[in-house]
Amino acid sequence: MSWLGKLLGGTFGFLLGGPLGALLGAAIGHKLDGDKDKYAQIESDLSPGAQHRIQMAFFTATFSVMGHIARADGRVSEAEITVARTVMNRMDLSEGMRRTAIELFTRGKQPDFPLREAVEQFRKECHRRYALIRIFLEIQLEAAFADGPVNLAEERVLIGICDQLRISRFEYHAMKGRLDAAIRFARAYQNSSYSGNRNMPSRRREDTLEDAYTMLGIKASAGADEIKRAYRKLISRHHPDKLVAKGMPEEMVRIANEKTQQIRKAYEVIAAARNL
Repeated sequence: MSWLGKLLGGTFGFLLGGPLGALLGAAIGHKLDGDKDKYAQIESDLSPGAQHRIQMAFFTATFSVMGHIARADGRVSEAEITVARTVMNRMDLSEGMRRTAIELFTRGKQPDFPLREAVEQFRKECHRRYALIRIFLEIQLEAAFADGPVNLAEERVLIGICDQLRISRFEYHAMKGRLDAAIRFARAYQNSSYSGNRNMPSRRREDTLEDAYTMLGIKASAGADEIKRAYRKLISRHHPDKLVAKGMPEEMVRIANEKTQQIRKAYEVIAAARNL
């Protein structure tokens, strides 16, 4: 049974307090009682209760903050609503969790959404599990890219979130560049019926190879050993089993799998071009 099912069924009592607890409680129509500052003391281990708590925080922050970023430029576009629903579909959520995610997204769009407090609690709940924080930010960036390039209003919100999550501007822009390249890379594959990119026009093939390097966070001049290290590092960082063990909701395994597939495909394109 998922953490939400257990919460609704009352089969475990490790409740989430603070602003995220209030958001989640409102979204599911339940009052989650608890000390307002309860989230300030976070367990460092991953006991069943602690893991459920991290899953609750991750899920709640993901969809509510996504709604806030979508509203950052003053309006929520159909593309942004679509990408939120797409993330839900990719997670293969149950009907109850899907309704909760939609309600959290809607609450994130409200003018009084407590962004700073919600992000701060999320950071504390993660307890330095930076792999979860990176995945969270990647999902937010993906949502920001939904209706085109990230605009200034969205950028301000995202950078503010990074500051709170202790993510440097360098890492943020590197992550943003990798995601932008991944979008172009995926689009090139979707719009072509080639195998191993051999039948792709020369110029597009060069662009796709450049995007593959960017996705791995390396330059085209990188040596074979550096390419392999970068590939293995990213595969390890996005490994679904490792992320779930750190507290990522099991429903997000499909997203992690998709990311590892993208990374693997980028490496295959580079390996074919370099005869690795």
